[in-house]
Amino acid sequence: MSAHANIPAGTDLLEEINRLRKERNAVILAHYYQRPELQDLADFVGDSLELSKKAAETDADVIAFCGVKFMAETAKILSPEKIVVLPDMEAGCSLEDSCPPEKFAAFRERHPDHIALTYINCSTEVKALSDVIVTSSSAETILSQIPRDQKIIFGPDRHLGGYLNRKFDRDMLLWPGVCIVHEAFSERELMKLMQANPGAPVAAHPECPPNIIDHADYVGSTSGILNFAKTFPGDTLIVATEPHIIHQMEKAIPEKTFLGAPGADGNCNCNICPYMALNTMEKLYLCLRDLEPRIEIEEQLRLDAKRSLDKMLEMAAGTVGKGDLGNPSGD
Repeated sequence: MSAHANIPAGTDLLEEINRLRKERNAVILAHYYQRPELQDLADFVGDSLELSKKAAETDADVIAFCGVKFMAETAKILSPEKIVVLPDMEAGCSLEDSCPPEKFAAFRERHPDHIALTYINCSTEVKALSDVIVTSSSAETILSQIPRDQKIIFGPDRHLGGYLNRKFDRDMLLWPGVCIVHEAFSERELMKLMQANPGAPVAAHPECPPNIIDHADYVGSTSGILNFAKTFPGDTLIVATEPHIIHQMEKAIPEKTFLGAPGADGNCNCNICPYMALNTMEKLYLCLRDLEPRIEIEEQLRLDAKRSLDKMLEMAAGTVGKGDLGNPSGD
C-alpha cells in the first residue's frame, strides 16, 4: 500500500485521523518506539502487552495499532471481536523473524523434557507452541515460580534469556535470536558517553548484549526505564533502548537531559527500529479509512496462543502454583 495512494493534496492528516477514529469507534495505540507524532495522537502509549490489554477493556470496534505485526496479533488474540488494523503489514520484528514456527516446533520435539518460556516478541504460531509467554517486565516474576529442576527453553531473545540465566543462576536452553536495535549499541561509544557525562546513570533494556548490561545502573522493560527516568535523583540519564522512548521522558520530565546510547558510529541513527519506522501518519490515516491491512487469525490458532498468554497473566499475578508447570505442552 502506497502511503500517499488516493490521499488528496492538502489533506489535514491529523484532522482526518480524528474524524475517522470517531466514525469508526476506533482506539489508536502507539508503542513507545513509534514516531513522536504518532505517540502524541494515540489514545494510549505504552509497551505492547499493556496496550493490547487496555484496548481489550475499551468498547472500541476498531483497534489501530501503531507498532509491529506481533503486537497487533496479540491485540487480536485478546480482542477477537474487534477489527485490528496495522498501518504497515511489513512492520515486522527481527526476533520474530529469527524464530520460524516450524523450526521452533522441531526444536521443541528434540527437547521433550523442556517447557517453553517464550518472549512475547514472536509470532502467533510460536505463541501457540509455547507453555508460557513472558514480557521483559514479567519474565523475572514468572521464572521465579518455575521449579529449578524444570528444564526450560527460552526464546527467541538470547540476550534476555542470558540475562535471566545470570541473574537467577539458571541454565535455560536459549534460542539464538537477537533484536537488531539493541544489538547495535557500542560498548566503546557508550563508555565515551559515560566519560563525557560523569555520574550519569545508564538505563538499559534486557534485550541488550551483556557488554552493555554490565554498564547499566538499571535494567528493565521500556515502561520500567521510563519509570526509572522519572525517579532517578540526577539530571542526566543515558538510555540504552530504542531512542523514541526519549520523547515520553522529555514530555514527563522536561527539566532533565536524556541521552540515547550510541551505536558503533557514535550516534543513535542505527538504533532506530526500522520496522517501527514504517508506520506513518499517512499509513495510519489510510488504515483507518480502508480498515486495511487487517489482522486475521484462525480461531483454533488464536485459542492455542491465548492459552500461553493467559498462563503468563496468571503467573504475573502470582495465582499459579509452582507445581503447575511440571509438564511441557501437549502432555
